[in-house]
Amino acid sequence: MKTLLFIAIAAAAFAQGTRPESPSFDMSQLHMEAPPPAGVAIRAGRLFDPKAGTNLTDQLILIKGERILEVGPSDRVNIPQGARVLDLRGATVLPGLIDRHVHLMQEQQPNDGRAAFLGLHYALKDLNAGFTTLQDMGSASTYATVELRDAINKGLIPGPRLQVAGPQINPRGVSYYPAPSTPSQFGFGTGLPVWQLTGNVNSPWLARAAVREHSHYGVDWIKIYDTEDYEGGGYPDPTGAGAFTPDGKMINVPSLTLEEDQAIVDEAHRRGLKVACHAYGGEGLRNCLASGVDIPMHVIVGVTGAPGLDDETIRLIKQPLADGKMRPVMQTLWDLIGDLEARDLKATNGKTTRFRLTEMSFKRLVKEGVTEVFGSGAYTVGHGVQAFQFAYYVKWGLTPAQALRMATSSAAESLNFELGKQIGSVEKGKYADLIAVEGDPLMDITETERVKFVMKGGVIFRNDL
Repeated sequence: MKTLLFIAIAAAAFAQGTRPESPSFDMSQLHMEAPPPAGVAIRAGRLFDPKAGTNLTDQLILIKGERILEVGPSDRVNIPQGARVLDLRGATVLPGLIDRHVHLMQEQQPNDGRAAFLGLHYALKDLNAGFTTLQDMGSASTYATVELRDAINKGLIPGPRLQVAGPQINPRGVSYYPAPSTPSQFGFGTGLPVWQLTGNVNSPWLARAAVREHSHYGVDWIKIYDTEDYEGGGYPDPTGAGAFTPDGKMINVPSLTLEEDQAIVDEAHRRGLKVACHAYGGEGLRNCLASGVDIPMHVIVGVTGAPGLDDETIRLIKQPLADGKMRPVMQTLWDLIGDLEARDLKATNGKTTRFRLTEMSFKRLVKEGVTEVFGSGAYTVGHGVQAFQFAYYVKWGLTPAQALRMATSSAAESLNFELGKQIGSVEKGKYADLIAVEGDPLMDITETERVKFVMKGGVIFRNDL
């Protein structure tokens, strides 16, 4: 009953176009404690196992340095002499959460220094909320996310684990761009001279060149846009409403050709990179899936434009990737509500919104057995509050365990390189990325919004228990 009440309150709030308020945060809120040489022993009253989908009780987790040394029933694991013991027997311990779609440097800044510091601020807000791993899905005006990732990995600054895409490849617009007064290459005269707009991908060969450039600058992923929200002349609304015609039909203008997508995917895979594509639906989504991208994002309507998807979309999604694995789908929620939902309602005369259509497609994908991974789309005020999405997943038919799996083991599995094997569950040999909440999220999923303990790589960043 308590879970249903929280969900009803949350649903009522978001039906009015509101979002959770982003918490205030500064570095003084971090509670950093490095593990002692003898290690740390955590007594967990409940330990969530995403693979089994259950809580294990009375567990002991031994940590040495940044890794989990041992985990098991407390009467079978010996605590080394000198180890620090943390008593979390009144709490639920979970693997560190993973958000696969954030924008740490979404806002254009006057220089990379300011962008990097602001990005670090947002990353620490997410870490403080229990998200120990983030995937940055695009920073249009800077490659500073690469530097932020490297600085964290080298221990120069604290922060969550990061995989980054750098600037997105291919322009995307909710309306047309302002034309320059004098002839110039697209992107240089728009008033927005950012990396994303100046990358020329107008052929398969130029698309390959763009991937090579990104690879040389050190990204982990390639992020492409396959759909745009307006048609020629800015139809239907040059003020930027975008995405819908007045009768409620979704606008999905394909922004890359199939051949360009195929070249991007092939070149990325040759260089050890993975590809994520923004595709709301229609021909752009079809191109994205047919080209073999590793993870399609949003998938709001089908390749035919059908609400609730269609059989052809499901068939394409279920086609195995080049490595034989089934691809997951990521559907963001945070970025589809609030102001955007209000604009969608206005554009469609109250008929529909991207958020409402996402609910339909989410349910269809789950019914078809497609793996969903957690991604919020958070930027600026969205950081630190994205856990509210778990309540929606449960409202839309998942069990709490299935919802938690989206941000733990399922989210880890398709990360690039070997990172996915090191996180996502609490197991011997993996990174000691742990969080804890006071209650039981399998009984009340909104407990994920009240994280009290955060550990990343054996270092405690927060301990309010």
